[in-house]
Order: sequence, then C-alpha cells, then structure tokens
Amino acid sequence: MLEQIRDFAQALKASKYAVCLTGAGASTESGLPDFRSKTGLWQGVDPVSLISMTALRRRPVEFYKFYRMRFSHLWGAQPNPVHKVLAALQREGLLKRLITQNVDGLHQAAGSQDVIELHGSLRECQCLDCGRHFPSKLIDVDVETEADIPRCPECGGTLKPGVVLFEEALPADALHAAMEAAMKADLFLVVGSSLEVGPANQLPVVALHHGGRLAIFNLTPTFLDSRATWIFREKAGQVLSALAEELGISL
Repeated sequence: MLEQIRDFAQALKASKYAVCLTGAGASTESGLPDFRSKTGLWQGVDPVSLISMTALRRRPVEFYKFYRMRFSHLWGAQPNPVHKVLAALQREGLLKRLITQNVDGLHQAAGSQDVIELHGSLRECQCLDCGRHFPSKLIDVDVETEADIPRCPECGGTLKPGVVLFEEALPADALHAAMEAAMKADLFLVVGSSLEVGPANQLPVVALHHGGRLAIFNLTPTFLDSRATWIFREKAGQVLSALAEELGISL
C-alpha cells in the first residue's frame, strides 16, 4: 500500500484541480452506520417505504421514529481521520472541491469549507408549507401519534428533515456545482462510496470523460474499479492518514 500511496501523493501534488466525493463509508469510523452493509441502516428495511415523501405523509409516526434513531447516532459523532485529512488537503490547496452524499455535517465540523451537500443536511429541518429552515432539534422529538408531528413555529406547517428523501429531486444548485467540479477535475477521489446511488455515481464518470484520473478509497468493489488508476481497499481513515504523513501535512 505504501508504494501506491507515494504514487498517489505525487499525482495529488501535481494536480491542478482535485475533487473528492465522499459517501457513507467516510463517516463509519465516527460511529455512524452506513446504508448497505450487513449492519447498515437499510438492513431489513425498505427505505422507499420509510423515508420517502409518501411515507412522511402516510406513515408520519414511523417516519419520525426512524429519524429520531438517526439523530441518536448523529449528536455524539465527531470527525474522524477521513474528515480531518480532507479538511487539511483543502487548507493546503491540494483539494479544490469537496462533494458529499453524507448529511451529518462532519466535514464542516472538521474545518472543510464550501462543502457541496448533494443530499442535504440532518443539521437542519424545513417547513413543507412556508419553506423556512430551522435547527433540526425541532424534529428530534418523541412522536407517538400524529398529534406529536413537529410543526413549524412560524406557520404551523409540517417540518421535514433537511435531507433529500426518496421521491425528491436533488438540490439543483448543489447538483450543478458538483457537475461543474467534476468536469474541471483532473483528479477525482471517491472516498467511502459504493457508487450505487445516482446521480452522484455519475460524477466520477463525468470526470473520466473529461480526462480526469480516478482514485477509489472503498472497502468494497465499485462499477468503476476497472477505470480507476488507484484503488485502496483498506479503511479510508488509515489510507488518508498515511497519505497526509507522506505529504508532510499535520492534522
């Protein structure tokens, strides 16, 4: 692994516009579950039936109970080496854009700037009626009956988590910024993503199409492995920490 890290470090230093996409695997070392592993959030659960707009309207009690469980994981989570190294790479000017599928806000907590959040953020909630945004503590409540459903303090409308649910489109501004970054990337990093969810999984394809090279940091195979110049199968935190050491970057 060390020789491959040295080679990648040289490529990163030579890069003019490196871009990184992170997925759930980037936050598992912070104690947050991923989605598709044997211990992931979707194990034994049909996500479409539970975290969709339809579920919010038709099964709100189950919907909010699921998100209460997610909040229980979120509040105690701290940035891990993945978040810290990526933030350091940004500070050093080696990483130009950071795109994430995650909704936990840990990149920002580690010091990353201008993070493109494709799937929104669990740190806030939004009123379905007036569109106002509020801290997500307003929906981190016990919901036993429909009378307990969190309501907007301004208009009384229903509050939803500030994340993209099934049946919702990605935020247009975030998707546009991510696509623009992918087109400019001469080096594209995928960290902790199985690349199974679109349209995020098309970002590295866009980068490759425009001449960028691809590095994948993920424990399991992806559909783009055959097109990647570097593949790291070890834990992302371990690999990125070794990369930071090779680059002489302190966290």
